[in-house]
Amino acid sequence: MQYRKFGNTGVEISALGFGAMRLPHYSENGQVYVREDEAVAVLRHAFDLGVNYVDTAYRYLGGNSEIAVGKALKGYRDRVYVSTKVPTWNITKQSDYRRFLEEQLRKLDVDYIDFYHFHGLSLNSWENIVRKFDLVSEAEKAKAEGLIKHISFSFHDKPEVMKMLADTGIFSSVLCQYNLLDRSNEEAIAYVRQKGLGVVIMGPVAGGRLAAPSELITKTLEGKVKSTPEVALRFVLGNPNVCCALSGMSTIAMVDENAAVASIEEPLSKDDWNRINAMLEETRKLADLYCTGCSYCMPCPQKIDIPEVFRLMIYHRVYGLTDTARNEFKRFGKEGHSAAPSACVECGACEKKCPQHIKIREQLKQATAELSQ
Repeated sequence: MQYRKFGNTGVEISALGFGAMRLPHYSENGQVYVREDEAVAVLRHAFDLGVNYVDTAYRYLGGNSEIAVGKALKGYRDRVYVSTKVPTWNITKQSDYRRFLEEQLRKLDVDYIDFYHFHGLSLNSWENIVRKFDLVSEAEKAKAEGLIKHISFSFHDKPEVMKMLADTGIFSSVLCQYNLLDRSNEEAIAYVRQKGLGVVIMGPVAGGRLAAPSELITKTLEGKVKSTPEVALRFVLGNPNVCCALSGMSTIAMVDENAAVASIEEPLSKDDWNRINAMLEETRKLADLYCTGCSYCMPCPQKIDIPEVFRLMIYHRVYGLTDTARNEFKRFGKEGHSAAPSACVECGACEKKCPQHIKIREQLKQATAELSQ
């Protein structure tokens, strides 16, 4: 496992981080539950392979992700850095920050959190929540008491806002999106690293979108890689300003595969990067439909599985897997499956929650037109 200096924090973290948003789980009566024995086994296998950074959040997996992570940490706490997030949008008064923090410490069953993030910080939430309720002073008090070690933020806004937040001098690290399909934060990542922040990447395989086999992508580094996810992960880790790439792993096999890639010391060559850039130019048609699969747009009042629709559109538009996409699209609206995209009544609830600001209503219409043939 490779380890990298994490900004000015004084610690080194593994190039591969464990994203605990996709631990083994199941749903029952509308509630999500973690399969704890499986989850603990997968997490501990990653720790044994040298992964020393685990990221979770208050709301992940119905609020049960932190509990599973806490159980996996037993016997490993002294060698694993814990990252979690305060649900910024749920704060309505200053004392809420401490209330959530204390609840999360109990769920994780730890004495302190290494990197405590303002979840999904944007210009709006910075001005109307963090500054309005003076939450920075609350974070600094918690840090002084040893309840958190570092103040951090996760991010979905425009790159210039990331720079502005770094300029405040408050934060030790940022968690942001960056991958082969979305390089919009690339320049901002370089900027915040110069400011001394550590940079962790979410969605290095684009929320699973780059997990699909693609001759277009693997041919880019032909002879050097075995799979599309490997290209995606090596691309992210090939950026010298990236400290760690999170992967949402749910099986031991996924851990083994990603850990092997994160252990490759040979960097991408200048020729490799040139070929990647040429390939990306070919796939620019994806720009108007970038979806991380975060599911923040859900639930849909009409019971449309929006992330699944977009997954099929990416298969069709980017990878040319049109037959596969159309065959799977036929399942929508049938018993045991979610509603067809044509059931959309254009209420717009999904677009208000989408961190990527995708024009979801318009894209659902296009999906019906292109995949229902």
